[in-house]
Amino acid sequence: MSEEQVERVGFFTDTSVCIGCKACEVACKEWNAIPEDGLSLTGMSYDNTQALGASTWRHVAFIEQPTPEGRTRLPLVEGQSTAQETAVDGGGMRWLMSSDVCKHCTHAACLDVCPTGSLFRTEFGTVVVQEDICNGCGYCVPACPYGVIEQRPADGRAFKCTMCYDRLGTGLEPACAKACPTESIQFGPLDELRERAALRVDQLHEAGVTDARLYGHDPDDGVGGDGAFFLLLDEPEVYGLPPDPVVTTRDLPTMWKHAGAAALSLLGGVALSFAVAGRGRR
Repeated sequence: MSEEQVERVGFFTDTSVCIGCKACEVACKEWNAIPEDGLSLTGMSYDNTQALGASTWRHVAFIEQPTPEGRTRLPLVEGQSTAQETAVDGGGMRWLMSSDVCKHCTHAACLDVCPTGSLFRTEFGTVVVQEDICNGCGYCVPACPYGVIEQRPADGRAFKCTMCYDRLGTGLEPACAKACPTESIQFGPLDELRERAALRVDQLHEAGVTDARLYGHDPDDGVGGDGAFFLLLDEPEVYGLPPDPVVTTRDLPTMWKHAGAAALSLLGGVALSFAVAGRGRR
């Protein structure tokens, strides 16, 4: 491994221990100097940010739902207190809380469509937007299978999570992971995180939490695996995540191949017509 190459890093977000404190949202905004994006009541519990966007790079979702019948009390991660359980029961209802973020896909469609090179993959395997190069074309917005990227209305430039690229370069972990009080957001080498996540799912299953499952961890999925993946306690759709995300540019090579063949056929037809016309003038 050369000096320029480093091990790919990422996020593992364990929603089973998220308490919805929003420390990650605040830390993200403070470190990255992200502008305020609305503090009005939305009618969605305490979720005033609603979704990821140009000025919300971490979003803590509050999902209220009826408590599943026969629900098993969530086992705690070693070192955590009983006050750090994620699901708050009351009146037959519970909250599922989850801190969402850009997935830093292995096969990132946003990279494929960016015409300026504003989007690039770093030496850490993360995907970053260079705001001073972005021309505001917006091609990356519909290309993202997760709907993460958004343009700021003021100038049209696209913004999203950088996984605190500036911090990584100096050996620091991202601000959101540093601020998380329950270690719901875990940062580190991606392969190690996948192993840790698999063990956590096994722990939950053994404790009777059979709905626990991983999302975005599989390198063989439609985006080649995510650099930010999750442990969920319900179906992905409940958290606003697509069940089977697929890189939106997967057909580009075939399309370019067909376009090239069509162009060659057209040129051949034009050349043939000129040849025939030339012979006709003799």
